[in-house]
Amino acid sequence: MRPSILNPLFGAAANLPGVGPKTAKLLERLLTDGSRPARVLDLLFHLPYAAIDRRNRPKIADAPLDTIVTLEVGVVEHRPPGPRSKAPYKVLVEDETGDVLLVFFLANHHWIEKSLPPGATRWISGKLELWDGHRQMVHPDRVLDAEGFAKMALVEPVYPTTEGLFQKALWRAVDAALAKIPALPEWHDRKALATPSPPSFAEALRDVHHPQTPQAIAPETPARRRLGYDELLASQLALALMRSKIKRSPGRASMGDGHIRRKIAAALPFTLTESQRVALAEINADLAAPTRMLRLLQGDVGSGKTLVALFTMAAVVEAERQAALMAPTEILARQHHQTLAKFGTAAGLRLALLTGRDKGAGRDKILKSLADGSIDIVIGTHALFQESVAFRDLGLAVVDEQHRFGVHQRLALGDKSAAADILVMTATPIPRSLVLTYFGDMDVSNLREKPAGRKPVETRALPLERMDELIARLERVLANGARAFWVCPLVEESEELDVAAAQDRFTYLREIFGDKIGLVHGKMKSRDKDASMAAFAEGATQILVATTVIEVGVDIPQATIMVIEHAERFGLAQLHQLRGRVGRGDANSFCLLLYKAPLGAAATARIAIMRETEDGFRIAEEDLRLRGEGEVLGTKQSGLPGFRLADLPAHGSLLTLARDEARKIVEENPRLEGARGESLRLLLNIFERGEAIRLLGAG
Repeated sequence: MRPSILNPLFGAAANLPGVGPKTAKLLERLLTDGSRPARVLDLLFHLPYAAIDRRNRPKIADAPLDTIVTLEVGVVEHRPPGPRSKAPYKVLVEDETGDVLLVFFLANHHWIEKSLPPGATRWISGKLELWDGHRQMVHPDRVLDAEGFAKMALVEPVYPTTEGLFQKALWRAVDAALAKIPALPEWHDRKALATPSPPSFAEALRDVHHPQTPQAIAPETPARRRLGYDELLASQLALALMRSKIKRSPGRASMGDGHIRRKIAAALPFTLTESQRVALAEINADLAAPTRMLRLLQGDVGSGKTLVALFTMAAVVEAERQAALMAPTEILARQHHQTLAKFGTAAGLRLALLTGRDKGAGRDKILKSLADGSIDIVIGTHALFQESVAFRDLGLAVVDEQHRFGVHQRLALGDKSAAADILVMTATPIPRSLVLTYFGDMDVSNLREKPAGRKPVETRALPLERMDELIARLERVLANGARAFWVCPLVEESEELDVAAAQDRFTYLREIFGDKIGLVHGKMKSRDKDASMAAFAEGATQILVATTVIEVGVDIPQATIMVIEHAERFGLAQLHQLRGRVGRGDANSFCLLLYKAPLGAAATARIAIMRETEDGFRIAEEDLRLRGEGEVLGTKQSGLPGFRLADLPAHGSLLTLARDEARKIVEENPRLEGARGESLRLLLNIFERGEAIRLLGAG
């Protein structure tokens, strides 16, 4: 239950004074994903991105040109356009030092006459320009009498908005929201804020929404740092409580004797890399401990995470327990099953695949075998979460591509057994600051090396106008048996449009290459997808046109060419993932980035980095710098909490402070009791980390 003191913050924005039904609808579009109405808190956390400075109040003769000024003037005369003329309406105003023409295009004449009566004194604010040797102000932002001027904010915040919602309506709504902030206790240890006299939570929100200077909205100000630290501490405290719950709940040592792992190692055609050996040593130490493992395994593309997962699962099976590996897509689940079966079955491991596609007697047989223990390892999709799936003794849950599942599902598979260890894997290296942010409850192992024999992939960029040259080259290499992926563009985050783009490219290429072309996309039936992938893997087709459904996990060593169409629309991490689908065999491999000229600055930078390096960890840091944390981890799509007040590039130092403070709180006050504990519970609720509070009551 949320404490009642916070109810005003979670009330509907539609109920605020001055917010009518039309504005309420626009606020919902601006501030939410459409699944719920906008709330007071959403308005408070919608921060301005700029500010307009109206403090400059010179005399007309001293007023600088091409900048915003606020002038006190007398209205001299109106110069309306003639009948049926399209000329602008002009009003001459002056002070004792000079005059200015106010210019209104397609204007409401009645409003101008009412607002600027001849002989009246008015305050006008807007951009002063010189036109044909005369000072003018086109459509002043403000035309005010003495009473209006007394109320005018001299520094105006500027907010991100949506079509139809004007800044004035947003200011009114935000002001009404600020009035709803209840009197809240301080939840910080003042020393932790590292400022002599930090503003309170409410003061900080008021300072940012009512800036006294344009600089007051910058991330480095005491108010913004305070709010950023609040959000980071809520996030880190939730993760620390989650980690504490995992570590408190009894684990079981899974100490195998190594007999299965020795068989797997003997069957490998290569030796493990040094970073694979280090990661396995860290994992084995976790498995041997009586507490539950909660570890993140980060690997660059092709660094051999799946093999580390296989050795880990084998260790658990040696201890006569079961393991489960969950992947985000059916294609990836099947790929994992194929890879693991190649090395695991020979070592005596009993594996099964369980996806949403499995129905009837086949599914019942798998469920029965999991329950009686005759399956050692099950690989599947989110179907493994379902209540009907029960294990005899689940010792390990491996979650692949964790950030696609959403943070609340992290423990769901582990909860199939009170003592299951959890290993989370990602093939997209995550920048260090984001590892702390989203996986701060986990220990981390990194795989930085590629297995021996992996050849670098040569990356080239080509404008779309030269596609004919690319097709001519493909005709030559396909004649020699080469295979190529052709990935179609992302179209406005819409799977339907992505599929249409892939379908169009497939039709176009089929006219040139005939039956050598295959197609795979997320809207196809699973059986058709599998058939298309199998035809490409066997060489029956030589070009596979695809959407980003092939981004992770697809392993076809014979494919040596990756064409990415409209590469400028993809993020760096995605480009790197797609490139990682080639370069997996002995032959030289190429990645061709087709782009539409001219390129913007960010796209130019992305393509330059792709050509410069294959280091996924460096690419992850550059991706964060170019795009920001929300897009890098896909927080909007995945259910991960994106930050609204914290600005990671500016507040990076606060993240480490917040993590240390959160760990200290959990060590000293693990159940958040007493006055400070109560205030910290308010903090968690305000930032919607209520899940963490529920853990406190879960033993």
